[in-house]
Amino acid sequence: MNDMNPRVDFYFNKAEKWQEEIEQLRSVVLDCGLTEELKWGCPCYTFRESNIVLIHVFKEYCALLFFKGALLSDTHQILIQQTENVQAARQVRFTHMDEITEQRNILKAYIYEAVEIEKAGLKVNLKKTEEFTVAREFQHKLDTIPALKTAFEALTPGRQKAYLLHFSQPKQASTREARVEKWMPQILNGKGLND
Repeated sequence: MNDMNPRVDFYFNKAEKWQEEIEQLRSVVLDCGLTEELKWGCPCYTFRESNIVLIHVFKEYCALLFFKGALLSDTHQILIQQTENVQAARQVRFTHMDEITEQRNILKAYIYEAVEIEKAGLKVNLKKTEEFTVAREFQHKLDTIPALKTAFEALTPGRQKAYLLHFSQPKQASTREARVEKWMPQILNGKGLND
């Protein structure tokens, strides 16, 4: 295989499930001339220091994640949006080695297309913070506590989006209210949900 990074080997060696499949995915990606790195604890493949694809495993499947998958043409309809809130990334999921073997050339074509997207400098049009739903309970707090509104508006757009998603997820108003109450001190301290 081309340019295997020894720092990444542990990921493939530790895998109890999907080991054969992820090693095959590694082979496919490295055949496309990308640089292998370790990011977020997973094998990540870059072109000129820009992330193109990532290999990761889950309980039910292993996957090849395209960072700008939303821009791919997906002519074979194999890309999956993980959740409705994922805007740019798309996965190709595998549950059997045969799927990877059968789609090897298709995967390479998708990887080459992803590299061309990166070369062209294309960007995914992400939803703006103001396009996200604001939970009624959080909006009430923003309207009645000026310091909270000021602190929230001072957060980065990514931190704002994380809070908006977290607060709007529960179906029950009492759960939404509890989440808002729990995280208000964090917002007032200028911290994000994961800080």
